[in-house]
Amino acid sequence: MSSFTVLLSMLVPAEMSLSSIPNACLNVPFSLSQFLRVTKQYLPHLARLCLISTFLEDGIRMWFQWNEQKDYIEATWGCGYFLATCFVLLNLTGQLGGCVLILSRHFVQYACFGLFGIIALQTVAYSILWDIKFLMRNLALGGGLLLLLAESRSEGKSMFAGVPSMGESSPKQYMQLGGRVLLVLMFMTLLHFDPSFFSILQNMVGTALIILVAIGFKTKLAALTLVIWLLAINIYFNAFWAVPAYKPMHDFLKYDFFQTTSVIGGLLLVVALGPGGVSMDEKKKEW
Repeated sequence: MSSFTVLLSMLVPAEMSLSSIPNACLNVPFSLSQFLRVTKQYLPHLARLCLISTFLEDGIRMWFQWNEQKDYIEATWGCGYFLATCFVLLNLTGQLGGCVLILSRHFVQYACFGLFGIIALQTVAYSILWDIKFLMRNLALGGGLLLLLAESRSEGKSMFAGVPSMGESSPKQYMQLGGRVLLVLMFMTLLHFDPSFFSILQNMVGTALIILVAIGFKTKLAALTLVIWLLAINIYFNAFWAVPAYKPMHDFLKYDFFQTTSVIGGLLLVVALGPGGVSMDEKKKEW
């Protein structure tokens, strides 16, 4: 017996023979897939929390900046005190109420439609239609809500196991497709056009990953990689907590932070739900 074999036999537990080591190594991917299946139960909860963080933060901001928001709407649109107050109140209650319903899993579809209305209302009220960057961010938020609708539709169908499901052309598949594509718009607003090597590398890698998510190729792996990537970028570039609250940069970084967090939430939903039927991953099963 060689010295290597003796050393290996000392490291391996007595109940495991040397011949079983290759089989144990083969079980590593299987154990990893089991771990992913277990964590998948918690991913939708984390994804929903991240995705609605923008609405939650904006609703809270409406409370603390009530007078500023009201005065802005009244001065911009000349709509008077009453209508300006109604606008702020609707944004506050609509966003916070929708977040509570989504997190509690009650009337999720109605909450999503309500948040769709808030997005449309803010797009008009704040003249976002003429600002491409903010318009793309709002459209991306709509994509996240589409993914939430797809998830709620899936949960609703799972309650009726005996009822035949629709085919590949079901609305859920196209909701997932639309959500993935709109997430690309959000990422495009996060690109940093700096001549530095790190920024160029960040843009190239991030763009490649988000395209994979949009077309649905290697979707879960690409989405999970992008989650880790964006999380690191978000903490590094948008550390609003390190800037005094009285500085304008604080609010700017805070806005960017929660917008990016919403992107992460949408990507986590993609990891949890998969790409859906309208994707290259699904079509590969037919080839």
